Amino acid sequence: MSTNPTQSQQGVTKTLSGANAAFNDKIQTSKGEVIITNDGATILKSIQALHPAAKMLVDLSAAQDIEAGDGTTSVVVLAGSLLGAAEKMLQKGIHPTIIAESFLKASVKAVEYLTEMSTPVDLSDNTSLLRAASTSLNSKIVSQYSSTLAPIAVAAVTRLVTPSSSNVDLRDIRVVKKVGGTIEDTELIDGVVLRQNVVTSAGGPTRMEKAKIAIIQFQLSAPKPDMDNTVVINDYRQMDKVIKEGRQYLLNLCKKIKKANCNVLLIQKSILRDAVDETALNFLKRLNILVVKDVERDEIEFLSKSFGCKPIADIDAFTEDKLGYADLVEEDSRSGAKVVRITGVKNRGRTVSILAMGGNNLVVEECERSLHDALCVVRCLVKKRALIGGGGAPEIHVSRLLSQYSQSLKGMEAYCFQAYADALEVIPVTLAENAGLNPIAIVTELRNRHALGERTAGINVRRGVISNILEEEVVQPLLVSTSAIELSTETVCLLLKIDDYVQAR
Repeated sequence: MSTNPTQSQQGVTKTLSGANAAFNDKIQTSKGEVIITNDGATILKSIQALHPAAKMLVDLSAAQDIEAGDGTTSVVVLAGSLLGAAEKMLQKGIHPTIIAESFLKASVKAVEYLTEMSTPVDLSDNTSLLRAASTSLNSKIVSQYSSTLAPIAVAAVTRLVTPSSSNVDLRDIRVVKKVGGTIEDTELIDGVVLRQNVVTSAGGPTRMEKAKIAIIQFQLSAPKPDMDNTVVINDYRQMDKVIKEGRQYLLNLCKKIKKANCNVLLIQKSILRDAVDETALNFLKRLNILVVKDVERDEIEFLSKSFGCKPIADIDAFTEDKLGYADLVEEDSRSGAKVVRITGVKNRGRTVSILAMGGNNLVVEECERSLHDALCVVRCLVKKRALIGGGGAPEIHVSRLLSQYSQSLKGMEAYCFQAYADALEVIPVTLAENAGLNPIAIVTELRNRHALGERTAGINVRRGVISNILEEEVVQPLLVSTSAIELSTETVCLLLKIDDYVQAR
């Protein structure tokens, strides 16, 4: 089976590796939207791959994004290199099954060697977590802001960690994007920040102290029948009566809300009719109730967990015990962006809100993607509490040990192990290329330093030399590298076992 489609996928992502990855891809989607990013998973998701093998590499990048969150570029580059090695052995007449089995054995050995060279990390050691988050951010477009974003990512994840937890649910960390200011204005909110603004069309309040918050899932507007129908009114008294009854219905709803001592109302978005109409807003203003509408359905769970309250689906179930409590709800304007902040929440659940700012939509989107990667890196350290160096050091170390191990094997397996070891060198080679260095000279020197026993020697792309990568504070979670090796090897083995593909029409 031809590996050309997968090689082209590798070529797309290859220029995105490393801290000097000067090539950021600009993509125009089929809808005409523009994305500027150097996140491998985002780029491959946007590419419309047609060949099944190429689609598998897109899925591979997505799988790495779910498992580790970082290393989405490396995993595709590694898979491309392994496929290239496999193709050479197929040309020599080695059977695909032998290659696949040997590669799987080699990946198990590689993970073993990586674990052996890793350094255990304690989650209370903030410096190590910051180093790992900064390394992830250094290869992004927003790298100059890593000193702002890395502490935010570390603080967000550590707030959710308990001594016994082995994972962190990133759905409990919400990044709210607002256009305005610069990336430096991005901050971790002590409380909750909303995507929506306060409704002020009727002149209602925009600040509420000692807030009692209700999340409602019913509409504050005149009811409509399920079917389309027409009511003909031929008398102004009947018209008056209809309007009067509509106002009375809304007034009763608002009075029941006020009776439960609620003074902040978050209303779920409705597709059937207006979530809240002007008449209801007028009544709520008179009752001094702050209103935020168009809360999305998928936000309800996060908000109810954050406030420790229950969403209310019916006016008859509107009671005080379902409310959440906060010291202050206010809408303030910062750098031209209006933001609703809720601080001093009582009975607060384990959730975190981050406000991501930027000069335009493209910058804000990339800031969010970079933050996601940094959050994932810290989450990796919660899952598997160990760090290894970056800069191509672990790959060269594993490659050397696998080459030595292959000499103790016999027959075809020895060839396959050697080919696997050589394929791992694609990472340092790519790093050197993207930093504008001579890859042959750099990788040769790197091999030499590792042979002399310097197992933490890696490529310093800033200075263009080989140095102790741990002293340069270039570190990454063990899970990122082990996951990349395991997933890329599995994908390559799966592709090797495919004889041909037939397009069914």
